[in-house]
Amino acid sequence: MGAAQESVSEPPLAGVEVTGPVVDRGAEVLTPAALAFVADLHRRFNPRRRELLALRKERRARIAETGTLDFLPETAAVRAAEWQVAPAPRALNDRRVEITGPTDRKMAINALNSGAKVWLADFEDATSPSWRNVVEGQINLTDALERRIDFTTPEGKSYALKPDAELATIVVRPRGWHLEEAHLTVDGEPVAGAFFDFGLYFFRNAARLLARGEQDPNSGPYFYLPKTESHLEARLWNDVFAHAQAALGIPRGTIRATVLIETITAAFEMEEILYELREHAAGLNAGRWDYLFSIVKNFRDAGERYVLPDRNSVGMTSPFMRAYTQLLVQTCHRRGAHAIGGMAAFIPSRRDPEVNAAALEKVKTDKDREAVGGFDGSWVAHPDLVPVCRTAFDAVLGDAPNQKQVVPAGEVTGAQLLDIAAAGGSCTRVGLHNAVQVGIRYIEAWLRGLGAVAIFNMMEDAATAEISRSQVWQWIHNGVVLADTDEKVTQELVRQLVATELAELRAELGEEAFAAGRWADAARLFEEVSLAEDFADFLTLPGYSLL
Repeated sequence: MGAAQESVSEPPLAGVEVTGPVVDRGAEVLTPAALAFVADLHRRFNPRRRELLALRKERRARIAETGTLDFLPETAAVRAAEWQVAPAPRALNDRRVEITGPTDRKMAINALNSGAKVWLADFEDATSPSWRNVVEGQINLTDALERRIDFTTPEGKSYALKPDAELATIVVRPRGWHLEEAHLTVDGEPVAGAFFDFGLYFFRNAARLLARGEQDPNSGPYFYLPKTESHLEARLWNDVFAHAQAALGIPRGTIRATVLIETITAAFEMEEILYELREHAAGLNAGRWDYLFSIVKNFRDAGERYVLPDRNSVGMTSPFMRAYTQLLVQTCHRRGAHAIGGMAAFIPSRRDPEVNAAALEKVKTDKDREAVGGFDGSWVAHPDLVPVCRTAFDAVLGDAPNQKQVVPAGEVTGAQLLDIAAAGGSCTRVGLHNAVQVGIRYIEAWLRGLGAVAIFNMMEDAATAEISRSQVWQWIHNGVVLADTDEKVTQELVRQLVATELAELRAELGEEAFAAGRWADAARLFEEVSLAEDFADFLTLPGYSLL
């Protein structure tokens, strides 16, 4: 083992090195047996992971050549056949409200106490993947499962689980296939963040969850799978699950996974993704911001018809987004899986009742639309939104746990999924300025170790920053002229907005607080991923080295 963690594993495991700094109670997580389990996942499955990442680039190149995308002819038989995913376990049968957030102790307690049916414990977009965050997150999850988690702020405010209350079911989201954990290497290679997050949680908690299953209906090793781009990537997850269960003597099919359909390529393979995971599948989720980001990323050089207007003007009622959600509900319910709706990211304010009332009405409208549209549940980012979401779904579901019997009518075509121009909306200086503001403010917080950040009364995560910077890149490279000022979007204009934002932040925060932040790093990274000629696949890749 590396010197920084020699106390964690004695004697050292062959080929396994931990280089992260010592984390309090980290030895509980980074045991020799746990690290050996993760190392085994890496050695067995990392070659395929790398092959699949290469296939992503090949597919992107084909999209660049053709300017289009369609359902796969080679998997038509899967789409035509009659099959169902495994029945939902009791803990995941009613998912009408899910709350999302990082795995820090305060969030864990608030989420579990919130009244939501599910807590998405997020190691991905809502977590800045510093070594401390990912190790402490594992500690916090086990403490939560053991109902021994508590937290006291520096100001003395205490948080604890409600005694004898039914807590939210924990569903863990590991990092996507593209991210690596630099502080754990196996045979000289960094392990995938996905293997690290999934492997440690499953190794430490699967048997514990099953042992409690008779007394606690919310027990089971459940996961959300992010950034999936193809059914082959889902197949890899299924193989990982099958091996992990066999290695630990856990019955096959115990793991259940919900896949986020947050890439445009995955939208064309929803049925195939469920089919590959059918013994472990729990459903699909509609992730708005990453989905829009994926459209920009894949069709960035395909011309004006794929240029997105201001990000805040693209709602779920836009024709191409409505086609996406309709297809998701149809697919899930045809195959016996849950369809989970998107995020309500508004953060209620107790200081401005008028803003609060208007925003809550928008949240209600959004959740009513999802419930009526056939979804079985939806996401919120704040405990105060749980009642709003629950009321919307209670009105449609009543006492039923879901509405999987509802299959929306009408065929969804590939052309409808790609009809971006029908969204309407405009590209404005206000929208451009907002993209710069949100991008820089989020990245600065992320570099300080915060993955879920309140910005302008919204809970933002990495997906928001991705759509913000990708829109800037897209508007520059397509020569967009702003509708409200007649200015052409150029690198120089964006740099001016960045400089203006930094000056305003300096005045707002004061010199000392500004200097204590990472604003210069954030601005440089934002410009790097927004203005470079080559489009960075994920801003977190160049950003990771700055952590």
